[in-house]
Amino acid sequence: MDKFKTWKEFRKELNITPEQEEEIRIENEIIQATIEARKKEQITQAEISKKSGLTQSVVARIESGTHSPTMQTMIKYLYAIGYTLQVVPAKDKKIIRNSINHKLVSKTASHKINNNIQYELNNPGKK
Repeated sequence: MDKFKTWKEFRKELNITPEQEEEIRIENEIIQATIEARKKEQITQAEISKKSGLTQSVVARIESGTHSPTMQTMIKYLYAIGYTLQVVPAKDKKIIRNSINHKLVSKTASHKINNNIQYELNNPGKK
């Protein structure tokens, strides 16, 4: 019988760099903020699908974290809920945990992550 690997053993085999871990974490935080924005606007996944041309299953995979969306897909998703992303320069260009200062800027909702990353979703229709 094969021995199951622990998460620690499996993670070591993945050989993910700290930079890659940080990229994954940031992507997950952006997706979570996008889900919160969709819910705030009271828009269903089916409505996003109809407005964006994305299938409902693609929207569900994005929201479940089983699919890493392309920039084009995220733009379609965000546009369908009345949002967009705007990127501004970071103070420190290195991607290292606990020293990032990335900002995705907006006029409406601001979220802080671990007290050192701030991003905002931009809803141009709201002042």
